[in-house]
This record gives sequence, structure tokens and C-alpha cells, in this order.
Amino acid sequence: MSLLLDTHVVLWWLTDARELSDDIKQQLDDEPAVHLSPVTVWEITIKQSMGKLTAPENLPEIVVDAGFRPLPITAEHAVVAGRLPLLHRDPFDRMLIAQARCEGLTLVTRDPQIRRYDVALLQT
Repeated sequence: MSLLLDTHVVLWWLTDARELSDDIKQQLDDEPAVHLSPVTVWEITIKQSMGKLTAPENLPEIVVDAGFRPLPITAEHAVVAGRLPLLHRDPFDRMLIAQARCEGLTLVTRDPQIRRYDVALLQT
């Protein structure tokens, strides 16, 4: 199963793995295809600039260099994200949902709003 990580999962994995269950940690360790969307790096950078995320200033670079497989955003992803029903208004999460659906990935998240969409999920 190839995975796409929600932003909070990336942050927990890199900074506070206590938030992740042992089962999730094991799956992340064992899965060779753990993807990172640029939307996650964008969200981290925006939250830092707004003061909502206290972390090292170079956290976006740390995330990029962490060894996840990059998953570029395509026009198809943008169309699918834009056409999702407005069950969840967070544009970052909507793009992750679209990417997971388009690419056949399992989205790893704790966000209960994402469960409202038809997307493969691994709940943390």
C-alpha cells in the first residue's frame, strides 16, 4: 500500500512520534512508498509565517529532505480537488484527498472530516 501523509502526520513523524500509534509507526517504517505533497510543505510554511506553528525556521527544508517520495501537483489533481463536495473547506486537505484519489494512494490522517470523502484512509 502506497501512502500519502497528511501534514500533521509528517510533523508528528519528524518531531513527536508519540502522537502516532505503534502500528502506524511500523507501517511507515515498512512502507517503501511514503509520499509527500508540496501542499504539505506549503501548509507548514504558511502556518509558520502566521505564528501558528512553532518549529525550527528551516522545518520546511527538513521535511523536504526527510526522504519521502515527492508527489508533484498536477492539473488533474487541481480539477479533482476543485470538484470535491464542500464537506471539508481546508484547501490543503482537499488537495491531499484529490492526490490520493488520483494516484491510488492511502491517505494517512487523524482528521475526522476527511472520512466524509471517498478516499482510502489509514487513521492514526
